[in-house]
Amino acid sequence: MSVLARLREIETAGGGPILVFAASRLDIDLLPPLYDILCGIGRVPRLQVVVQCRGGDTNAARRIALLLHEFADEVVFVVPHFCESAGTVMALAAHRIVAGPVAIFSPIDPQLSAEAGGSGPSSMSVQDLRQFWRMTQDWFGLDEATAKSHALQALAHSIFPTTLTSFHRCALEVQAMGEELLARHMADQPAEMRTRIVDTLLHGFHSHSHALTRDDLRRIGLPVVSDPTLEDAAWALVRGLRGHVGPETRGDEESPWFDAALLTATQALRRQRDFRTPMPRWSTFDPEVAS
Repeated sequence: MSVLARLREIETAGGGPILVFAASRLDIDLLPPLYDILCGIGRVPRLQVVVQCRGGDTNAARRIALLLHEFADEVVFVVPHFCESAGTVMALAAHRIVAGPVAIFSPIDPQLSAEAGGSGPSSMSVQDLRQFWRMTQDWFGLDEATAKSHALQALAHSIFPTTLTSFHRCALEVQAMGEELLARHMADQPAEMRTRIVDTLLHGFHSHSHALTRDDLRRIGLPVVSDPTLEDAAWALVRGLRGHVGPETRGDEESPWFDAALLTATQALRRQRDFRTPMPRWSTFDPEVAS
C-alpha cells in the first residue's frame, strides 16, 4: 500500500486529519514549516500526529507541542517506533497516545555534553550527579550525611560550580515544562499528579537510555491507549518513509541527508542538511517515489 494510502487509512481509523512529524532531532527551526503545514490543515476538532523522533532540544519540544494545541481541540500522538527524550517531553501534551508494540519512549532527565577531547564521558545526566552521593553510601558504607558531604566536595572540585547550577536549572526547567504540557489536557487532575508523572520521568529510572514501553507510560499515569488498526497502519507508514527521511538517506558521513519531514494528505516537505552549506534547505517531495 502506498504512503498516501496509509495516510488516508490512519485518517479514517482515527477520525481526524493526520500530520506525520519525523525528525532526527527536534530544534526550534522546525516551527516555521510546521506552522505553514498546520495552516494548510486549519483548526480541527482532532489532530492525529504520527511521531518519529530520537530527541533534541526540550524548548523546541515545548514550542512544537504548544503550536499543535493552537490548531486542534484534541491532539492525539500516534507512536509506532521512536519518541525519545525531547520527543517524550513533546508527547506529554497529547490528550491520547496511541503507542504500538515497539514504541520506544525514554526518561527526560537533561543531558549536558562535555567538551570534545576530554578524558571523561561525552555527556552527563542530571541523574549522574544526583545519584553520586547514593553511590558513595551504597558502595562504601557511608552514612547519609557523610556521603552527601563527600559527594558535594568531590563534585565541586571536579565540575565548575556554575555547571552544577546549570544542571539544577535545566532540571527545574524540564519539570516546569512537563507540568505545563500535562495541564493542557489534565487540568482537572490534581497538580500533585502532574508533578508525580514528570518527577518519575525525570528521576525514576537509572539511565537516560532506558527504553520505556507503552505499558511503562501507562503505569506512570499517561493517557496511553491501544488501537491495533491504527498502530499497524502507522508502523507501515513510517517503514515506507525510511527512504525519504532519516539516516537511510545518507550515503556516507560527508553526503547530504534528509533529517526531518512533515507530511499531510496534501503536502510533503522535508529538510536536507549538507555539511558544505551553512543552512539546511526545505523542499517538497513525492512520498510515492523512491529517493
